[in-house]
Amino acid sequence: MGISHYIKEIGRGKDGARALSREHATDLFGQVLDGAVTDLEVGAFCLAMRIKGETPEEMAGFLDATRERTLLQGSADLLPVVLPSYNGARKLPVLTPLLALLLAQRGLPVLVHSAATDSVRVHAPTVLGLLGIAPGAAVAAGQVSLAPTDTLCPGLKRLLDVRRVVGLRNPAHSLVKLMNPCVGRALVVGSYTHPEYAVSMAQTFELVQADALLLRGTEGEPVADPRRAPQMDGFVAGQRQRLQDIQAGSLQQLPDLPAPDAEATARYTRAVLDGDLPVPAPLAAQVEHILQIHTQIHAQLQPAKATP
Repeated sequence: MGISHYIKEIGRGKDGARALSREHATDLFGQVLDGAVTDLEVGAFCLAMRIKGETPEEMAGFLDATRERTLLQGSADLLPVVLPSYNGARKLPVLTPLLALLLAQRGLPVLVHSAATDSVRVHAPTVLGLLGIAPGAAVAAGQVSLAPTDTLCPGLKRLLDVRRVVGLRNPAHSLVKLMNPCVGRALVVGSYTHPEYAVSMAQTFELVQADALLLRGTEGEPVADPRRAPQMDGFVAGQRQRLQDIQAGSLQQLPDLPAPDAEATARYTRAVLDGDLPVPAPLAAQVEHILQIHTQIHAQLQPAKATP
């Protein structure tokens, strides 16, 4: 069918554009992911959505289309923690691998999905590789699994790469931080950098009845800033709860962090896991909050006990 009729709706500028229904958003995004439209149409879609912004209904439709085309991971009974890692590190070390391995130490199955969207940053898969974790391992309790985006959904990776051509983010960059690429329920750790995305991501998690932790990430990564704890909100089947307020006041002491290169970050990560260095307090708090939500979700999945 093409998507020109959708572009007419979303491409009328910030004030004139009309939002799509969830059903129409699913159809539009599915055609984009399938490569059924021209490059010109993809570019028009990306620019129109960049100007208009995505509504929660549209994002829910985009998520529906993506899930239909995703090679889902794990099994229905696993309840993995999902860490979307796409931004990498520039000024601070990328500590997403540390978070993943701390959670695995506590017995949780952890899935990191990732694609390099910036050629000048240090990305989590590089650090994980130095720690002996390569793509392809099955999702399992007490382990970290790494899934490249082009393995999960090639069409989604192609859409992420459009940024390299047009220089602007598109809905795929928000979607990867919201999606559950697992067979059953999973706890998605979503992160944002700009305050407006805190609102839109929370609304989407609520609409799709997600299980999630939402926080302001470190340089876009789904990990708490090791210097100061951010606000963290939990979602269980879309029901929101405040887990932690932003840390206020002056810091008494800064943690001793490594240089933001892959080798130094890997050495630091191993030292923390071995107990030779302390876990930064904000990361320790994030681990506990994730465990708390995970326990709540697990309790929902248990069959109700028969009343005597």
